[in-house]
Amino acid sequence: MSKQEHYEPTWNSLKKHRTPEWLDDAKFGIYYHWGVYSVPACGPNVSWYPFWMYRKGSRQNEYHVKNYGEPSEFGYKDLIPLFTADKFNPDEWAKLFKDAGAKFAGPVAIHHDSFAMWDSQVTKWNAVNMGPKRDTVGEMEKAIRKQGLKFMVAFHHAANWHFFPQSSPEFDTANPEYAGLYGVRYNGKYKRYQVWPNKEFLDWWKDIVIEVIDKYKPDLIWWDFGLGRIQEKYKKEVLAYYFNKGEEWEKEVEILYKLNNLPPGVGVVDYEVGRANKVTYYKWISDTSVDINAGSTAWGYAKEAGVKSSRILVHNFIDRVAKHGYLVINIGPKSDGTIPELHQEALREMGGWLEINGEAIYGSTPWS
Repeated sequence: MSKQEHYEPTWNSLKKHRTPEWLDDAKFGIYYHWGVYSVPACGPNVSWYPFWMYRKGSRQNEYHVKNYGEPSEFGYKDLIPLFTADKFNPDEWAKLFKDAGAKFAGPVAIHHDSFAMWDSQVTKWNAVNMGPKRDTVGEMEKAIRKQGLKFMVAFHHAANWHFFPQSSPEFDTANPEYAGLYGVRYNGKYKRYQVWPNKEFLDWWKDIVIEVIDKYKPDLIWWDFGLGRIQEKYKKEVLAYYFNKGEEWEKEVEILYKLNNLPPGVGVVDYEVGRANKVTYYKWISDTSVDINAGSTAWGYAKEAGVKSSRILVHNFIDRVAKHGYLVINIGPKSDGTIPELHQEALREMGGWLEINGEAIYGSTPWS
């Protein structure tokens, strides 16, 4: 690294941060959606099960009523004990990622449901206190680094604001006792709707990110669309903190984001299941999934989902690299901690292709 930089929580200062060479060389990573929502494994979008299970007429609600009972009697929190991860083997997962040709990998550390997959002191709703009773993020961080890969984490918890129906008193989501999972209530009156997160929520959002940064020193952070709801003050403070930590750790770090949630020149923009239509002058990344479900992706393990062929995955990868992009592929482990065989096959086939053709991918630059 060059001489140590110090970043202030201003956009002008944060724009001085440069995309690491390792990411430009790596091109390819793997992440995974795995959590309490993996228990029902019901799509089309598995990770949105907690949202739809409370909405009558939805596929997820029908599934929930049939298998667990009315959500007014058996809420999302009641699925947590069923999330056992009893067959979870982090070393096997990390070896699979390495064999697939990935150069960076890691978990969705927390999704819209706000269940933390690590040993958290910020929220009691975490995978060490309940469910698996294991620090799944910490175990994967060690296993991934042991394989020589960079470690990434993805944050989706900004969308927890309004994710659950807190204005419906018949559900556990409206009970203040469970606000740590279902989210900070708008103001204590059921019918008042606040569009933008309040200070309590914003502080919680920031504390979650800072805790993961401090505990696991990620090389790469990915933010989902909810980042657009976070006040600029908080975004700038967190980014400055992370970039300065990278300097302190003497390693190059980077952040990924979606839509226009950060100004151009800060981080790398992500096009979910998308791409640029031509070679760009800027770096970008696309995230997609090995699965296909109802014409889209399940973003987690869905019993009914199919799997894309390795030919499609490779074609999409080549297209993105040729246009100055990178690719991160999602898989959906089962709630017991096993990775579906079809997901494994797709990744290994991709790894086989990269073993032969990798020199045309890793470290490459777009043709001009």
